[in-house]
Amino acid sequence: MKTICSLKITLSLMLLMLMPWAQAAQMHTKETQEVENLQEPLYNPFVERYVMDELKQLRTDMNDLHVEVTKEITNRELAATTRAVSYATDTITYFFYLIAGVSSVLVLVGWNSIRDVKDKVHVLANTKIDEVVTEYEGRLAKLEEELNRKSRGITSAQKKISQHQDIYSLWLKAGQEQVLSNKVEIYDQILERDPENVEAMTYKADVVLDMDEPHWAISLCNQALRLNSENSHANYQLASAYAILGALDKAVQFLSKSLDGAEGNAETIFQDPHLVNLQDDQRFISLLRRYDTDFQAA
Repeated sequence: MKTICSLKITLSLMLLMLMPWAQAAQMHTKETQEVENLQEPLYNPFVERYVMDELKQLRTDMNDLHVEVTKEITNRELAATTRAVSYATDTITYFFYLIAGVSSVLVLVGWNSIRDVKDKVHVLANTKIDEVVTEYEGRLAKLEEELNRKSRGITSAQKKISQHQDIYSLWLKAGQEQVLSNKVEIYDQILERDPENVEAMTYKADVVLDMDEPHWAISLCNQALRLNSENSHANYQLASAYAILGALDKAVQFLSKSLDGAEGNAETIFQDPHLVNLQDDQRFISLLRRYDTDFQAA
């Protein structure tokens, strides 16, 4: 029994080993039959020859193109080199011509060397620079002076504006003040800021007249007239002060100056308490009638 099994195994192994050889023989037999049964050749020798000739011609053309391109590049490089050499040669030639021309001009002018040219150029340049600097220094000095003048004017204007604002506020304060001594102090503050303020002097004189200080009023009015001799208010206050003191001649004289060329209501002047001593004076009444034609003394 064991012998039979071993024999079967041996036969199986032999079959397995012989199968590839059988398949190969079968395939060879098939391919041999296909070759023997061909009706036309597998390739055409003329097509192959044509392809070979085309490849050869293509290689020849590529070689010729390479040669032509190399030749063209070489020719262009030679042309560029030739132009560069020609340009350099012409430049050097013209440069030497220029040097020769400049040297000839220098000889004609009398300069013997480049140092003379350099020195002369420096002298001319320094002279011109000095002239320009001097001119612009003068212009800058004038400009600086003008700016300083305008700056001083602006500063002065600012001070005047500030001063006028202060004075205006003091005038408003004086108009609202009822106490005479306080009014005098306010007018003094105005005169401290503007010592030549004639209006402040005359209004102060009017206040001191109300305070029964005619001499003080006369002094203030005289100061105002020294600054402005035609000030009618100062003349009127002088007339009032002299009327209070009983100097009727001077009172009429200054009142005449005050009313000269003016027009208004004479009744108000006639009722002025400072001029009460003049109410019986005919010169005073005649003066008021010339001043106001409608005036009728009581």
